[in-house]
Amino acid sequence: MAVLVIRRRWMLRLMLLVVAAAAGAAVHFPRAVAASGRSAARHRLEVQRHLKRLNKQTFTSIKSPDGDIIDCVHVSHQPAFDHPFLKNHTIQMKPAFYPEGLLFDESKAASEKKTPSMAQLWHQNGRCPENTVPIRRTRRDDLLRATSVKRYGKKKHRSIPNPMSVDPDLLNESGHQHAIAYVEGDTYYGAKATINVWEPKIEQPDEFSLSQLWILGGSFGEDLNSIEAGWQVSPDLYGDNNTRLFTYWTSDSYQATGCYNLLCSGFIQINSEIAMGATIFPISKYGGSQYDISILVWKDPKEGHWWMQFGDGYVLGYWPSFLFSYLADSASMIEWGGEVVNSEPDGEHTSTAMGSGRFPEEGFSKSSYFRNIQIVDDSNNLRAPRGINTFTEQSNCYDVQTGNSDRWGHFFYYGGPGKNSNCP
Repeated sequence: MAVLVIRRRWMLRLMLLVVAAAAGAAVHFPRAVAASGRSAARHRLEVQRHLKRLNKQTFTSIKSPDGDIIDCVHVSHQPAFDHPFLKNHTIQMKPAFYPEGLLFDESKAASEKKTPSMAQLWHQNGRCPENTVPIRRTRRDDLLRATSVKRYGKKKHRSIPNPMSVDPDLLNESGHQHAIAYVEGDTYYGAKATINVWEPKIEQPDEFSLSQLWILGGSFGEDLNSIEAGWQVSPDLYGDNNTRLFTYWTSDSYQATGCYNLLCSGFIQINSEIAMGATIFPISKYGGSQYDISILVWKDPKEGHWWMQFGDGYVLGYWPSFLFSYLADSASMIEWGGEVVNSEPDGEHTSTAMGSGRFPEEGFSKSSYFRNIQIVDDSNNLRAPRGINTFTEQSNCYDVQTGNSDRWGHFFYYGGPGKNSNCP
């Protein structure tokens, strides 16, 4: 009987402990839910505020066939003027000086083709009126794909190809790989190139593939200045695999300053025809028609701003000189070429392609190219670069080969498939 009483008391105590534990959970769980709810509400508010900052009041909007919405925003209302140093800025509607000594007539080359060498897909459904600039609308899903609202539209640190590095493996740690041509050792005031346009395969959604020119100043440490322009495929940034025109700038090696396109204050657009981040159309086909875009970036010797021209005569706008430290004077290195992110999800190289996804030796209509590459010298003249070098971290994954001809000037083929039997 005594044993039975002890067991009953023990069971009663156990039941009381269970009830107490349940009561405690009932008290604390709503607090956790409330905290989580407040955090979610703050995040929603942060997203809404950022969308409001980026998506300015529109004059009209155009629905692109690819699903983009292009907002025509008055030139004085664009995101650039959120910058405190631009509150009273007088917009410069054209550069004071253009580079002299154009070696290649891009307009003549374009007229020889039966189809235009460049266009943007949204043009099929309309154009923006004068005194407005076309801006690709940022949507809620775009922000939610980013690691944070603050990092939306920004590159990761250490994504610049550094051919001076004694240990290329240091760059591989960041997952960025390159195949470039470059010049250094002089002062440069701009660069130009005609870039073959493709739609490379992207294996992982957090990877990208791009082809661009870099205008660089400073060291490859925390103070690097960079202006970049070209085309890219980036599912993470845009939500699809379309080939898009892009620009980028930073004055502190991608840490706090700069962004893609018009996703922060900085670049001042003056052109109503071309939208940063919009889909380029048409694109090249393997063994078929080839299309390319021409990009020129140069420093206005009078005002000191860095200007960008797209195609034949589309002056897009400028980066004000105050955005930069080293580039406020000149550039110390110019790079042209391709870049991919290799995330190695299973410890193996991904099959994200660079350029056309083919190696340089396959040549025209199969491998991707840069042609008519030039630099702007201290006399504001476009000229052929001297002392061109090449750089790639893993030539069995992505490679580059240079050449020279009367029609193409200095050129190179570049790219590759990523993962293959020689690139495990």
